[in-house]
Amino acid sequence: MFKIKTLFIFGLFLCSAHQYAQYTDVINSNRPGRSMSAFSVGKSVIQAEVGLYGINEEHQLQRYEANGFGNELSVRYGAFFDQFEFNLESQYQYDWYSSPLIMDTRGGFKQFTLGAKYLVYDPFLRANDKPNLYSWKANHKFSWKQFIPAVAVYGGFNLNLGTNPYTFDTDPAISPKLMLITQNHFGSKWVFVTNIIADRYLTDFPTLALITTLTRGFNMRWSGFLEFQGYKSDFYADTVFRFGAAYLVRENIQLDASLSKNFKDTPSILYGGFGLSWRFDSNYETNYKRIKNDKKDDKKKDKKSKADKGKKRKDEVELENPKP
Repeated sequence: MFKIKTLFIFGLFLCSAHQYAQYTDVINSNRPGRSMSAFSVGKSVIQAEVGLYGINEEHQLQRYEANGFGNELSVRYGAFFDQFEFNLESQYQYDWYSSPLIMDTRGGFKQFTLGAKYLVYDPFLRANDKPNLYSWKANHKFSWKQFIPAVAVYGGFNLNLGTNPYTFDTDPAISPKLMLITQNHFGSKWVFVTNIIADRYLTDFPTLALITTLTRGFNMRWSGFLEFQGYKSDFYADTVFRFGAAYLVRENIQLDASLSKNFKDTPSILYGGFGLSWRFDSNYETNYKRIKNDKKDDKKKDKKSKADKGKKRKDEVELENPKP
């Protein structure tokens, strides 16, 4: 028990992060961790994040074992404005289940959730610090402002689809999911995200969960992460540690791999997987270029208008004071 508490406290200091702004030059993905970033993908941007995993589960007391595989899918869409995002998250698993009395196969959605996220507070928008053009050290020194996080809220609902071996018979067809998200950036390489989750309320076994992930960028292509996930309900509680890496193939494509393990044998869980994230942002770039060109045209019109006004004033002066 003491060991679990110690690991839990340590996990509080490992928080998740994969995004720095609403829309950036390179893709911002929630993979390969399970935490959700505070920032959205950007208005009119569509992003797909998919993964495949294998799992091994053994329960010492109930003497069962399950081996299988699954797929994960997340579709994100930035709507209305840059701070807002709709998303769909699903996880489907198929495994072979065996115990002293039963040998069978199982399959079903462990998760199917529709939701929306809104960035409530962005500390970068309020940052008025100007860069020091004469000192690299001054621009990279420690600042207490880094401890002020970006804050987002999430609301959604779980759908219980069909006959499902991974849910309870008494679970309703729809149950809510709420989340508070914070995200810190420490320097240019470290990001720290925390998700506090209230899940499956209005069911017999509502769940409280905490996910924290610490991400570090090693260079322009590679990044790695450590993640802690803890959840508790009246039926089941567990803590899972996860680590992995991501590789940036192009500005809009990312590959990733991860490994997850818990620290108990009722049951013992081990699973690993890999995935792909792909951002489709042609609409965003088109809108951005159009707005940028419109601003340029407005500036040209303003300059022309000022020039015409100046010429008009000059002509009026010459008419009032004709040359002898």
